[in-house]
Amino acid sequence: MNIALTSLEDDQAIDIVTIDLSGKSAIADHMIVASGRSSRHVGSIVDKLVERLKREGDVIPRLEGADHGDWALIDAGDIIVHIFRPEVREFYNLERMWLPEGESPNSGQLSS
Repeated sequence: MNIALTSLEDDQAIDIVTIDLSGKSAIADHMIVASGRSSRHVGSIVDKLVERLKREGDVIPRLEGADHGDWALIDAGDIIVHIFRPEVREFYNLERMWLPEGESPNSGQLSS
């Protein structure tokens, strides 16, 4: 998990939010949502994160949606990472969907 957060921070992803999914979903224990400033930035963040997860995380992540640079999903087993362009992120608003009403996201760190 720390590998993903470190990679996102190193590559200057913006508005990094972590969501604890344990007990809420069988798909993963944690979700990270972040943004890139442009399609090119999103693509760069995705490429570097996938490479880092393979190299340091001993995981073979699955990648979806990265072809156009608007949005990408990286499935790293117990962690799901979504990276969006800001406008696309606002449209899908995953934080609203997964966080309980009134709960604010934890930027850059996971809650236990």
